[in-house]
Amino acid sequence: MRVAALRFWTAVACFVALAPARAGAEEGFDTEHIFGFMIGTDVGTPGERELQSQTTGRFGKGSGTYRALSQEIEVVPLPNFRIEVGGTATLHDITGVPDIDDRRQLNFQGVSLDLRYRLLDRERAPFGLTVAAEFHGDRIDETSGAKGRMYGTDLTLAFDRELIPNFAIGALNLIYQPEWARFEMAGQSEKSSMIGVAFAGMARLRPDVLLGGEVRYFRQYDGIGLGEFAGQALFVGPTAYFQLSERSRLTVSWSMQAWGRPAGSAANLDLVNFERHQARLVFGVNF
Repeated sequence: MRVAALRFWTAVACFVALAPARAGAEEGFDTEHIFGFMIGTDVGTPGERELQSQTTGRFGKGSGTYRALSQEIEVVPLPNFRIEVGGTATLHDITGVPDIDDRRQLNFQGVSLDLRYRLLDRERAPFGLTVAAEFHGDRIDETSGAKGRMYGTDLTLAFDRELIPNFAIGALNLIYQPEWARFEMAGQSEKSSMIGVAFAGMARLRPDVLLGGEVRYFRQYDGIGLGEFAGQALFVGPTAYFQLSERSRLTVSWSMQAWGRPAGSAANLDLVNFERHQARLVFGVNF
């Protein structure tokens, strides 16, 4: 996996070095899409429409083979106050992972609704501030691939600020994610919740290319009200953003678990509640 990550980011570096600069690239930052696993405070401009494809991969557990890939298609029907609807398909390839059944399958996972409202504009305030709520209903568990009914909400408070005008920007996300699931085969219900804090920094390498990284820390609990502590993990990794044309863009991000610990264990990684590697590819078109 480390070799694959090295090849992946070598290809990204070659792309940056060889691709011609896009003429007329705009100054300033639009943080709506430049981060990989985080969000910025921008919510789009009045009259803007977009179609976005987001592919997320999660790889590696304590033992065995674990690969999970989700493909989400998102459409934004309204401007300004951001309303985003989407559907997700998932691919699982799992063999010999403790407490997870072996399976190889491709399924339609579920649908989502993402609402974002910007409270502060960083051009008129010391920093930008946006509150976001994503609601999703699924028929396939994203971790195990098991069938059932899963409902959850991802609540995020996003901050960002330009650190160096037109060159560097930083962002902070505060995250709370309660989840409820009832599995079809076992007939049992599970409730869980996760809180997290994430930091990101991006710098303008070229007028149409941004490079940076993200650091994310999560704590997993049983119960939707942060009940019994289950584990924690710290993820770090690089992010690259490319403005391909006036209307199209690409964001690439790879994140690796640098430290973690499940409850009641002295391990240096939590591969019970989290994966070893996470990757994300986001392509969007405005029209």
